[in-house]
Amino acid sequence: MRGISKTMVAIAAVIVVVLAVILGYYALTPPAPYKITIYTGGTGGVYYPLGVKLADLLNKYAGDKIVASASSSGASVANARALGTGDANLIFIQNDIAYYAYNGLYMFSEGKIDKIRGLATLYPEIIQIIVRADSGIKTISDLEGKRVAIGAAGSGTAVEAEIILRASGVWDKITVQNLDFTQAAQALKLGQVDAAFVVAGIPTSAVMELAATTPISLVEIPDELLNTLKQQGYLFFVPFTVPKATYTGLEEDVKTLAVRAMLAISSDVPDDVVYTILKVMFDHLDELKQAHSRAQDISLDKALEGLPIKLHPGAVKYYQDKGITVPQELKP
Repeated sequence: MRGISKTMVAIAAVIVVVLAVILGYYALTPPAPYKITIYTGGTGGVYYPLGVKLADLLNKYAGDKIVASASSSGASVANARALGTGDANLIFIQNDIAYYAYNGLYMFSEGKIDKIRGLATLYPEIIQIIVRADSGIKTISDLEGKRVAIGAAGSGTAVEAEIILRASGVWDKITVQNLDFTQAAQALKLGQVDAAFVVAGIPTSAVMELAATTPISLVEIPDELLNTLKQQGYLFFVPFTVPKATYTGLEEDVKTLAVRAMLAISSDVPDDVVYTILKVMFDHLDELKQAHSRAQDISLDKALEGLPIKLHPGAVKYYQDKGITVPQELKP
Protein backbone atom coordinates (compact mmCIF):
# COMPACT_ATOMS: atom_id res chain seq x y z
CA MET A 1 0.00 0.00 0.00
CA ARG A 2 2.87 2.31 0.81
CA GLY A 3 4.36 1.67 -2.68
CA ILE A 4 1.09 2.49 -4.32
CA SER A 5 0.76 5.63 -2.23
CA LYS A 6 4.19 6.84 -3.23
CA THR A 7 3.39 6.22 -6.91
CA MET A 8 0.13 8.14 -6.64
CA VAL A 9 1.88 10.98 -4.87
CA ALA A 10 4.50 11.10 -7.62
CA ILE A 11 1.83 11.15 -10.35
CA ALA A 12 -0.07 13.87 -8.53
CA ALA A 13 3.11 15.91 -8.23
CA VAL A 14 3.75 15.59 -11.96
CA ILE A 15 0.19 16.67 -12.72
CA VAL A 16 0.56 19.70 -10.48
CA VAL A 17 3.80 20.69 -12.21
CA VAL A 18 2.25 20.28 -15.68
CA LEU A 19 -0.81 22.33 -14.70
CA ALA A 20 1.42 25.01 -13.22
CA VAL A 21 3.38 25.21 -16.49
CA ILE A 22 0.19 25.41 -18.55
CA LEU A 23 -1.39 28.04 -16.34
CA GLY A 24 1.82 30.02 -16.28
CA TYR A 25 1.96 29.95 -20.08
CA TYR A 26 -1.55 31.30 -20.45
CA ALA A 27 -0.96 33.89 -17.76
CA LEU A 28 2.03 35.22 -19.67
CA THR A 29 0.46 34.86 -23.15
CA PRO A 30 -2.31 37.38 -23.90
CA PRO A 31 -5.36 36.16 -25.85
CA ALA A 32 -5.31 36.58 -29.62
CA PRO A 33 -6.86 39.84 -30.88
CA TYR A 34 -10.57 39.66 -31.70
CA LYS A 35 -11.25 39.71 -35.44
CA ILE A 36 -13.52 42.53 -36.64
CA THR A 37 -14.71 42.38 -40.25
CA ILE A 38 -16.23 45.67 -41.40
CA TYR A 39 -18.61 45.76 -44.38
CA THR A 40 -18.90 49.22 -45.91
CA GLY A 41 -20.27 50.06 -49.38
CA GLY A 42 -19.09 50.74 -52.91
CA THR A 43 -15.60 52.19 -53.32
CA GLY A 44 -17.04 55.41 -54.76
CA GLY A 45 -19.30 56.12 -51.78
CA VAL A 46 -18.84 57.44 -48.25
CA TYR A 47 -19.03 54.19 -46.28
CA TYR A 48 -15.93 52.68 -47.86
CA PRO A 49 -13.32 55.34 -47.01
CA LEU A 50 -14.76 55.72 -43.50
CA GLY A 51 -14.69 51.96 -42.97
CA VAL A 52 -11.11 51.64 -44.17
CA LYS A 53 -10.04 54.46 -41.86
CA LEU A 54 -11.93 52.97 -38.91
CA ALA A 55 -10.16 49.64 -39.46
CA ASP A 56 -6.82 51.46 -39.56
CA LEU A 57 -7.61 53.23 -36.28
CA LEU A 58 -8.61 49.99 -34.56
CA ASN A 59 -5.43 48.27 -35.70
CA LYS A 60 -3.35 51.26 -34.65
CA TYR A 61 -4.84 51.95 -31.23
CA ALA A 62 -6.35 48.59 -30.20
CA GLY A 63 -4.01 46.18 -31.93
CA ASP A 64 -3.50 44.08 -28.80
CA LYS A 65 -7.26 43.51 -28.51
CA ILE A 66 -8.65 43.89 -32.06
CA VAL A 67 -7.50 43.08 -35.58
CA ALA A 68 -9.79 44.79 -38.10
CA SER A 69 -10.30 44.74 -41.86
CA ALA A 70 -12.73 46.63 -44.12
CA SER A 71 -14.34 45.34 -47.32
CA SER A 72 -16.37 47.01 -50.05
CA SER A 73 -19.93 45.71 -50.32
CA GLY A 74 -23.43 46.33 -51.61
CA ALA A 75 -24.07 48.74 -48.69
CA SER A 76 -26.98 48.78 -46.24
CA VAL A 77 -29.25 45.85 -47.17
CA ALA A 78 -26.38 43.57 -48.20
CA ASN A 79 -24.47 44.52 -45.06
CA ALA A 80 -27.33 43.60 -42.75
CA ARG A 81 -27.61 40.21 -44.40
CA ALA A 82 -23.84 39.70 -44.13
CA LEU A 83 -24.03 40.43 -40.43
CA GLY A 84 -26.82 37.88 -40.10
CA THR A 85 -24.76 35.14 -41.77
CA GLY A 86 -21.61 36.02 -39.84
CA ASP A 87 -19.61 37.18 -42.87
CA ALA A 88 -19.35 40.59 -41.18
CA ASN A 89 -19.64 41.60 -37.54
CA LEU A 90 -19.46 45.41 -37.88
CA ILE A 91 -21.36 47.22 -40.64
CA PHE A 92 -22.22 50.62 -42.02
CA ILE A 93 -25.96 50.92 -42.62
CA GLN A 94 -28.72 53.52 -42.87
CA ASN A 95 -30.75 53.65 -39.67
CA ASP A 96 -34.03 52.97 -41.46
CA ILE A 97 -32.62 49.80 -43.03
CA ALA A 98 -31.32 48.74 -39.62
CA TYR A 99 -34.87 49.19 -38.28
CA TYR A 100 -36.33 47.02 -41.05
CA ALA A 101 -33.65 44.34 -40.50
CA TYR A 102 -34.21 44.31 -36.72
CA ASN A 103 -37.99 44.03 -37.10
CA GLY A 104 -38.20 41.83 -40.21
CA LEU A 105 -39.95 44.41 -42.41
CA TYR A 106 -39.99 45.19 -46.14
CA MET A 107 -36.82 43.75 -47.74
CA PHE A 108 -36.34 41.60 -44.62
CA SER A 109 -39.87 40.23 -44.51
CA GLU A 110 -38.46 36.74 -45.15
CA GLY A 111 -36.73 36.89 -41.78
CA LYS A 112 -35.36 39.49 -39.39
CA ILE A 113 -31.67 39.80 -38.57
CA ASP A 114 -31.63 38.64 -34.96
CA LYS A 115 -27.99 39.55 -34.31
CA ILE A 116 -28.07 43.21 -35.31
CA ARG A 117 -27.42 45.71 -32.52
CA GLY A 118 -26.84 49.46 -32.53
CA LEU A 119 -23.43 51.07 -32.04
CA ALA A 120 -23.72 54.74 -33.10
CA THR A 121 -25.38 56.97 -35.66
CA LEU A 122 -22.97 59.02 -37.76
CA TYR A 123 -24.33 61.66 -40.15
CA PRO A 124 -27.60 62.59 -41.89
CA GLU A 125 -28.90 61.41 -45.27
CA ILE A 126 -31.42 64.02 -46.35
CA ILE A 127 -34.93 63.25 -47.66
CA GLN A 128 -35.47 65.67 -50.54
CA ILE A 129 -38.75 65.97 -52.45
CA ILE A 130 -37.72 67.73 -55.66
CA VAL A 131 -40.19 69.55 -57.93
CA ARG A 132 -39.88 72.05 -60.75
CA ALA A 133 -40.17 75.62 -59.53
CA ASP A 134 -43.09 76.26 -61.91
CA SER A 135 -45.01 73.12 -60.84
CA GLY A 136 -47.28 74.85 -58.32
CA ILE A 137 -46.50 72.05 -55.82
CA LYS A 138 -45.85 73.61 -52.41
CA THR A 139 -46.94 70.93 -49.93
CA ILE A 140 -47.12 67.14 -49.82
CA SER A 141 -50.90 67.40 -50.17
CA ASP A 142 -50.31 69.08 -53.54
CA LEU A 143 -48.84 65.77 -54.80
CA GLU A 144 -52.35 64.34 -55.05
CA GLY A 145 -53.01 63.30 -58.65
CA LYS A 146 -49.35 63.75 -59.61
CA ARG A 147 -46.65 61.43 -61.00
CA VAL A 148 -44.05 60.84 -58.28
CA ALA A 149 -40.69 59.13 -58.68
CA ILE A 150 -40.12 57.37 -55.35
CA GLY A 151 -36.74 55.71 -55.96
CA ALA A 152 -35.56 52.45 -57.48
CA ALA A 153 -37.77 49.43 -56.77
CA GLY A 154 -36.79 47.74 -53.51
CA SER A 155 -34.56 50.62 -52.41
CA GLY A 156 -34.56 52.30 -49.01
CA THR A 157 -35.63 55.52 -50.74
CA ALA A 158 -38.73 53.83 -52.14
CA VAL A 159 -39.68 52.49 -48.71
CA GLU A 160 -39.15 55.88 -47.03
CA ALA A 161 -41.20 57.63 -49.72
CA GLU A 162 -44.07 55.19 -49.23
CA ILE A 163 -44.02 55.61 -45.44
CA ILE A 164 -44.06 59.41 -45.71
CA LEU A 165 -46.73 59.52 -48.40
CA ARG A 166 -48.96 57.05 -46.53
CA ALA A 167 -48.66 59.10 -43.33
CA SER A 168 -49.60 62.16 -45.39
CA GLY A 169 -52.69 60.44 -46.79
CA VAL A 170 -51.70 60.79 -50.46
CA TRP A 171 -50.07 57.41 -51.21
CA ASP A 172 -53.21 56.05 -52.89
CA LYS A 173 -53.74 59.31 -54.80
CA ILE A 174 -50.50 59.47 -56.80
CA THR A 175 -49.00 57.66 -59.77
CA VAL A 176 -45.87 55.89 -58.54
CA GLN A 177 -42.80 55.60 -60.74
CA ASN A 178 -39.73 53.64 -59.65
CA LEU A 179 -36.72 55.66 -60.81
CA ASP A 180 -33.27 56.07 -59.29
CA PHE A 181 -31.81 59.52 -58.58
CA THR A 182 -30.32 60.10 -62.01
CA GLN A 183 -33.39 58.80 -63.86
CA ALA A 184 -35.71 60.86 -61.67
CA ALA A 185 -33.74 64.07 -62.28
CA GLN A 186 -33.87 63.53 -66.03
CA ALA A 187 -37.61 62.73 -65.90
CA LEU A 188 -38.25 65.94 -63.96
CA LYS A 189 -36.28 67.93 -66.51
CA LEU A 190 -38.32 66.45 -69.36
CA GLY A 191 -41.64 66.88 -67.54
CA GLN A 192 -42.23 63.12 -67.34
CA VAL A 193 -42.75 63.20 -63.57
CA ASP A 194 -44.00 65.95 -61.27
CA ALA A 195 -41.90 65.19 -58.18
CA ALA A 196 -39.00 62.99 -57.16
CA PHE A 197 -37.76 61.62 -53.85
CA VAL A 198 -34.01 61.69 -53.34
CA VAL A 199 -32.33 60.45 -50.14
CA ALA A 200 -28.67 61.42 -50.01
CA GLY A 201 -26.14 63.81 -48.57
CA ILE A 202 -26.46 67.41 -49.69
CA PRO A 203 -25.73 68.85 -52.09
CA THR A 204 -26.66 65.80 -54.19
CA SER A 205 -24.87 65.81 -57.53
CA ALA A 206 -27.90 64.68 -59.57
CA VAL A 207 -29.99 67.50 -58.07
CA MET A 208 -27.21 70.05 -58.56
CA GLU A 209 -26.99 69.16 -62.24
CA LEU A 210 -30.76 69.44 -62.62
CA ALA A 211 -30.88 72.81 -60.83
CA ALA A 212 -28.18 74.19 -63.14
CA THR A 213 -30.56 73.96 -66.12
CA THR A 214 -34.06 73.65 -64.64
CA PRO A 215 -35.36 75.85 -61.79
CA ILE A 216 -36.35 73.61 -58.87
CA SER A 217 -37.98 73.78 -55.45
CA LEU A 218 -38.06 71.43 -52.46
CA VAL A 219 -41.32 70.42 -50.81
CA GLU A 220 -41.43 70.99 -47.06
CA ILE A 221 -42.00 68.10 -44.64
CA PRO A 222 -43.54 69.79 -41.58
CA ASP A 223 -43.03 69.00 -37.90
CA GLU A 224 -46.59 67.68 -37.61
CA LEU A 225 -45.79 64.90 -40.08
CA LEU A 226 -42.61 64.01 -38.20
CA ASN A 227 -44.67 63.71 -35.02
CA THR A 228 -47.14 61.42 -36.81
CA LEU A 229 -44.30 59.22 -38.07
CA LYS A 230 -42.83 58.99 -34.56
CA GLN A 231 -46.23 57.99 -33.18
CA GLN A 232 -46.40 55.26 -35.81
CA GLY A 233 -43.09 53.87 -34.54
CA TYR A 234 -40.72 55.24 -37.18
CA LEU A 235 -38.08 56.44 -34.76
CA PHE A 236 -35.34 56.65 -37.38
CA PHE A 237 -36.55 59.93 -38.89
CA VAL A 238 -34.90 63.12 -37.59
CA PRO A 239 -35.65 66.78 -38.46
CA PHE A 240 -33.37 68.59 -40.89
CA THR A 241 -33.35 71.95 -42.64
CA VAL A 242 -31.86 72.31 -46.13
CA PRO A 243 -30.12 75.71 -46.42
CA LYS A 244 -31.24 77.82 -49.37
CA ALA A 245 -27.65 78.05 -50.62
CA THR A 246 -27.58 74.28 -51.21
CA TYR A 247 -29.00 74.46 -54.74
CA THR A 248 -29.24 77.12 -57.42
CA GLY A 249 -32.63 78.81 -57.34
CA LEU A 250 -33.74 77.95 -53.80
CA GLU A 251 -35.18 81.12 -52.29
CA GLU A 252 -35.46 80.00 -48.66
CA ASP A 253 -34.40 77.27 -46.26
CA VAL A 254 -36.61 74.18 -46.45
CA LYS A 255 -37.64 72.05 -43.49
CA THR A 256 -37.52 68.32 -44.18
CA LEU A 257 -36.46 65.03 -42.61
CA ALA A 258 -33.38 62.87 -42.64
CA VAL A 259 -32.36 59.35 -41.88
CA ARG A 260 -28.88 58.74 -40.48
CA ALA A 261 -25.99 56.58 -41.52
CA MET A 262 -24.96 54.40 -38.59
CA LEU A 263 -22.76 51.60 -37.35
CA ALA A 264 -24.34 48.31 -36.31
CA ILE A 265 -22.59 45.34 -34.72
CA SER A 266 -23.28 41.67 -34.11
CA SER A 267 -24.59 40.64 -30.70
CA ASP A 268 -21.89 37.93 -30.78
CA VAL A 269 -19.09 40.49 -30.30
CA PRO A 270 -17.91 40.63 -26.66
CA ASP A 271 -18.85 43.67 -24.60
CA ASP A 272 -15.26 44.77 -23.99
CA VAL A 273 -14.48 44.68 -27.71
CA VAL A 274 -17.53 46.83 -28.50
CA TYR A 275 -16.51 49.27 -25.77
CA THR A 276 -13.02 49.49 -27.27
CA ILE A 277 -14.35 50.11 -30.80
CA LEU A 278 -16.35 53.12 -29.61
CA LYS A 279 -13.52 54.41 -27.45
CA VAL A 280 -11.03 54.27 -30.32
CA MET A 281 -13.46 55.88 -32.78
CA PHE A 282 -14.43 58.82 -30.56
CA ASP A 283 -10.99 59.30 -28.99
CA HIS A 284 -9.52 59.65 -32.48
CA LEU A 285 -12.44 61.27 -34.28
CA ASP A 286 -10.13 63.94 -35.68
CA GLU A 287 -8.30 61.26 -37.66
CA LEU A 288 -11.54 59.64 -38.87
CA LYS A 289 -12.73 63.01 -40.16
CA GLN A 290 -9.73 63.12 -42.49
CA ALA A 291 -11.15 60.17 -44.44
CA HIS A 292 -14.20 61.99 -45.89
CA SER A 293 -15.93 65.36 -45.50
CA ARG A 294 -19.19 63.68 -44.36
CA ALA A 295 -17.39 62.55 -41.21
CA GLN A 296 -17.39 66.19 -40.06
CA ASP A 297 -20.97 65.55 -38.87
CA ILE A 298 -19.97 62.66 -36.59
CA SER A 299 -20.03 63.57 -32.90
CA LEU A 300 -20.41 61.82 -29.57
CA ASP A 301 -23.32 64.03 -28.49
CA LYS A 302 -25.35 62.95 -31.55
CA ALA A 303 -24.37 59.28 -31.54
CA LEU A 304 -27.79 58.15 -30.27
CA GLU A 305 -29.85 60.53 -32.44
CA GLY A 306 -32.16 58.54 -34.67
CA LEU A 307 -30.91 55.18 -33.38
CA PRO A 308 -33.88 52.85 -33.99
CA ILE A 309 -32.71 49.50 -32.56
CA LYS A 310 -31.39 48.14 -29.27
CA LEU A 311 -27.81 49.02 -28.41
CA HIS A 312 -25.16 46.38 -27.79
CA PRO A 313 -24.52 46.10 -23.99
CA GLY A 314 -20.90 47.15 -24.54
CA ALA A 315 -22.14 50.33 -26.21
CA VAL A 316 -24.51 51.08 -23.33
CA LYS A 317 -21.61 50.88 -20.89
CA TYR A 318 -19.45 53.15 -23.04
CA TYR A 319 -22.08 55.88 -23.35
CA GLN A 320 -22.96 55.73 -19.67
CA ASP A 321 -19.27 56.00 -18.75
CA LYS A 322 -19.13 59.13 -20.93
CA GLY A 323 -22.02 60.64 -18.97
CA ILE A 324 -24.59 60.18 -21.74
CA THR A 325 -28.12 59.18 -20.74
CA VAL A 326 -29.16 56.09 -22.68
CA PRO A 327 -32.93 56.03 -23.33
CA GLN A 328 -34.64 53.01 -21.82
CA GLU A 329 -35.94 51.84 -25.19
CA LEU A 330 -32.36 51.47 -26.48
CA LYS A 331 -31.17 49.31 -23.61
CA PRO A 332 -30.93 45.52 -24.20
